Amino acid sequence: MKIVIVLLLFLIFASLGSALYYLVKDKGHDTRVVKSLTLRIGLSLFLFTLLMLGTYFGVIPLE
Repeated sequence: MKIVIVLLLFLIFASLGSALYYLVKDKGHDTRVVKSLTLRIGLSLFLFTLLMLGTYFGVIPLE
């Protein structure tokens, strides 16, 4: 479970970095920034849901 969480966090930061790159490169005239940020939001929501379900079903113990 830890590997999945770290992988998702890496993907979220990579999407954020690509959005910054496209923002600087395209000067805001293309939709790649919006697509990257939309992907980041989707991954963040998926990670949040995964953490909540993992806690609920006992995969992630509360200590």
